[in-house]
Amino acid sequence: MSFKLIINALRRKITHKLTKHIGRTKIKQNSNCNAKIDFKNILICRPNHRLGNLLLITPLVQEINNTFPNCKIEIFIKGGLGPIVFKNYPSVENFIVLPRKPFKYFFNYIKVWFKIKQKKYDLVINIDKGSSSGRLSTQFAKADYKFFGELNEEIVQNHPDYKHMAKYPIYEFRHYLNQLGIENQQKEIPTINIKISEEELQDSKSILDQIVQNDKKTISIFTFATGAKCYTPEWWNPFYEKLLANFPDYNIVEVLPVENVSQIGFKAPSFYSKNIREIVAFIANTEIFIGADSGIMHLACASQTPVLGLFSVTVPEKYEPYGNNSIAIDTNTTNQDVIIELIKKRLN
Repeated sequence: MSFKLIINALRRKITHKLTKHIGRTKIKQNSNCNAKIDFKNILICRPNHRLGNLLLITPLVQEINNTFPNCKIEIFIKGGLGPIVFKNYPSVENFIVLPRKPFKYFFNYIKVWFKIKQKKYDLVINIDKGSSSGRLSTQFAKADYKFFGELNEEIVQNHPDYKHMAKYPIYEFRHYLNQLGIENQQKEIPTINIKISEEELQDSKSILDQIVQNDKKTISIFTFATGAKCYTPEWWNPFYEKLLANFPDYNIVEVLPVENVSQIGFKAPSFYSKNIREIVAFIANTEIFIGADSGIMHLACASQTPVLGLFSVTVPEKYEPYGNNSIAIDTNTTNQDVIIELIKKRLN
């Protein structure tokens, strides 16, 4: 482990210990029991720069929109991906962006915290109960109602899929509203959704047509991932050959990572882009997406295309694709032939 990683790990450990007891969920007593609570300004705190973590809060934003159609949402994040992910979410009107390098951008870092303090919100929601910055920002913001995301055993027992990073904030949000007397309709959990426009879909369809130059449907694969999540060429090459043999009536197109590398040696026709929305729209034009747990896998989920997520080291219960006939596959216990059969079922 590098010195930088050691320092970051130590920093996170110390700040977590210092902040884990900060803040308690705040429920203001309603002086008029007949008055309906209607949140119009909500702050969501998720100060993390990873694309996957940002995509995983799109279900909560949809849940808030469904419950309070006229509300306006601000999101406290790190990095500049927010406007890209939430481009077609009219309710998300602003982003408070924390610099990823606080020591380099110290004064901007301080200004962000003052910006949080300037506005009065109706409700502040902390997404990750283990996030030091999330708890601090929720505590620092001004609001009559605050939700820090404390673990609730009742919710855990009632929802077997509680561990999922996209789902537990919604279960907790619903529970919190129940405490305020707001009825929970128990609707399905919204899926991860980046809300691709028809124009974006058509533009990417033209790109796909140029790549394959035929009328066959397309299976998209993503052979890369970070660290230990990345499957080796020894795994991908025979799997690619199985795809070719079992799905001759389909194109197999590889979506390339920003690093522009391929675990199958660029054997398949490939698509490369650094434009996040273009990548999502491209995958949306395919019949199914197959790839390891990664930010691109969550992007594929956001396209509303069926996803087969490959898991070998991370916990599927926390990050598995769901909705749209998607499934997580533990490759430690599932061989490639079984995966092929699962693909056939979903394509049929």
